[in-house]
Parts: sequence; structure tokens; C-alpha cells
Amino acid sequence: MESPFQEGDVYRHPFSFSQAEVVAFAQVTGDTNPVHLDPEYAKQTVFRRPIMHGMLAGSVFSKVFGTLFPGEGTIYLKQDLQFIAPMYVDERYEAVFTIGTLEPARSKAVVRTQIIHLNSGKVVVEGGAEIINHQQLRTR
Repeated sequence: MESPFQEGDVYRHPFSFSQAEVVAFAQVTGDTNPVHLDPEYAKQTVFRRPIMHGMLAGSVFSKVFGTLFPGEGTIYLKQDLQFIAPMYVDERYEAVFTIGTLEPARSKAVVRTQIIHLNSGKVVVEGGAEIINHQQLRTR
């Protein structure tokens, strides 16, 4: 039996984060940069309001790989990220996963990862990941 996934397969996952989630992320990581937490400070920056941590946005990729696509048993080997535009709380985004290269014999996939701001349609995060999943990506 072949892998249920093929090169070019796309998975989409809509999401947003609240300011309370940004604060919780800052507490867990220790990244308390005021550009994420203090509206008065952020007003003085090019962003004009608090922005989300880039790695909080990137954590969506880990969530999806490990629980939804391909799901349980996935091991994250590598990720590169380019933060193209700021992301803000309470706005709607969509994480997009596109399988680029699939190596079923090694249970491995290279996946293009993007985050798109749904109101504007602009890509705000771009990257690529390598994952393995012995249950989902191999030829059986």
C-alpha cells in the first residue's frame, strides 16, 4: 500500500492568536520584548501596535505536523522561516502546507510552509520543513 500523501498535496489550517496567548508565550519563553506586550511602546515603533512573536506564529507548523497533517507520529527534523510581514493579534491567518518532495522509502517529506493573512491575501511567513512519519509517509 502506498503512502496516503502525494507530492503537491496541500493542507490548510486557519488560526488566530489573542493578546492573552501572546502574553502566555512571552511568559513561557522569557521573550518579554515590549514590542509584543506594551501598546504604548509599540506605538513608537514602525509597527504602530503590538506584534506577535514570530516563533509563536511558527509554532502553528509544529501543531499541525504533530496532530493534523500528517499527524501523530510526525517528527520535525528541520524548519526554515522568513518573517515577511508583522502579524497581529485577533487577525485571521491561514497556515498552508504543500508537500514538495516525498521519500516514502525513508518516511520523509519536504514541505513548503506559509502563513497567509486572510484579509489581505499576503504571505507573512514563508519557509520549508523536513519531517518524518513512519506511519503516514512510507510505502507499506
